[in-house]
Amino acid sequence: MGKRKTRKKAPVKKKIVAPIPTSFDCPFCNHEKSIECKIDRVKGIGSVKCTVCDASYQMMINYLSEPVDVYSEWIDKCEQENAGVND
Repeated sequence: MGKRKTRKKAPVKKKIVAPIPTSFDCPFCNHEKSIECKIDRVKGIGSVKCTVCDASYQMMINYLSEPVDVYSEWIDKCEQENAGVND
């Protein structure tokens, strides 16, 4: 009596997770990848600044904040200001 032969399963490939971007498009001058986001976790401040038109924004961050969060908060504030001017 012999043992049954077992087949080895192929190794499972890990999915590669794309890194979170830190440079974005400027909403004011429309240049691509001109916004740079910097996170200072010690001071608790996140800042974004356009390298072309010098538009900037700062906000308080928490331990979960990422550069995309600071950028999206800035875009939301710009939309709120524009909506307030048009009303």
